[in-house]
Amino acid sequence: MKLHIKKGDTVKVIAGNSKGNTGKVLIVYPTANRAIVEGLNKVKKHQKPNAKNTQGGIIEKEAPIHLSNLMIIDGKGNATRIGRKLDEKTNKLVRYSKKSKEVIK
Repeated sequence: MKLHIKKGDTVKVIAGNSKGNTGKVLIVYPTANRAIVEGLNKVKKHQKPNAKNTQGGIIEKEAPIHLSNLMIIDGKGNATRIGRKLDEKTNKLVRYSKKSKEVIK
């Protein structure tokens, strides 16, 4: 299944605790239909001391968000739906914004 969001895209959260916030996609998990967005959906994790973190304690980290709760932001700064069309020059499928009709890199 093709995903409408890729690593490096700027997205807006449309549902959940982080609703209305924007951020950059760090990791996409295609099998789980989830993505980790930089600075959003923070959770607190209790961690025992280990070699990396000798102190231990409570750390904050980003948790995955379901892809259905994310909308991509096009070049003009608008949250938009994504379509796919065949590029005449390269004969490859490209993603485009359904609002502004421009290609998304």
